[in-house]
Amino acid sequence: MASLNQSTIGRLPVAFPSVSTQRAVADTLEFFDDRIDLLRQTNATLESIAQALFKSWFIDFDPVRAKAEGREPLGLDAATAALFPAEFEESALGVIPKGWTVQPIGDLVETVGGSTPDTKNEAFWEPAAHHWTSPKDLSGATAPVLLGTERKVSAAGLAKISSGLLPVGTLLMSSRAPIGYLSLTQVPVAINQGYIAMPPGGRLPPEYMYFWCQHNMDAIKGRANGSTFMEISKKAFRPIPSLLPALEVIARFTDFAAMTFERITMNERQALALVELRNTLLPRLISGKLRLPEAQEQLADVLA
Repeated sequence: MASLNQSTIGRLPVAFPSVSTQRAVADTLEFFDDRIDLLRQTNATLESIAQALFKSWFIDFDPVRAKAEGREPLGLDAATAALFPAEFEESALGVIPKGWTVQPIGDLVETVGGSTPDTKNEAFWEPAAHHWTSPKDLSGATAPVLLGTERKVSAAGLAKISSGLLPVGTLLMSSRAPIGYLSLTQVPVAINQGYIAMPPGGRLPPEYMYFWCQHNMDAIKGRANGSTFMEISKKAFRPIPSLLPALEVIARFTDFAAMTFERITMNERQALALVELRNTLLPRLISGKLRLPEAQEQLADVLA
């Protein structure tokens, strides 16, 4: 009976590159990892800056507080500072800047849900033509933008989803299992029943709503219910009271946030391209099927 033991395996010849080549390969792969980490750290910093600005303007009301105390708002040019009032007034949410109002969030944004076409009906999934997402796509996300989906539906499958194909720039919020994943879509996408989606066109833009949802997530989760798992329905989400700032202030913040998400998207695309290239090159470099100069040329193309 044929057998394989440690002694036999130990006599097998193994080809391996020189130590200098091994080090060069390791240095190249380390550069990949460092570059990917830097891009994602940059994205985290960009998002933190936008979060801090949202909090300053719409939670702490720093510009209004400064003007009410006779001070110039820090870090704002004269035109931006002029958009904020210099007084406060009482509201259902407590003291807010004068002239700003409180309304149900459902009156300020459109909220839609989705569904899952019958997975046993191949006609709904083939030919795969349109991005279709479930919260699973966001569970391991490394950036707050959705660049692609694990699955796609056919034209027939898309017809089974009442909300249809949502445009680029739609805010997705997972509404169950778990509640609270957030992402701005960078591709047209159909959604399943695990989301509340907020497409562009509302009085509060999706970029603003991304940070609003972050700061109000406890209130959102507090309205969830369910026996198997907690879920927030559109009916329960829409009555949540929301501050409606002056439209000019919203527009100024949205301009900044949109540029931030644009940079995050660009960085994440490059990071994903580097991950794919690294994973493709590694086995070929180890096996000797690809030489290091060729790998470095491909890396330069991605970084160009």
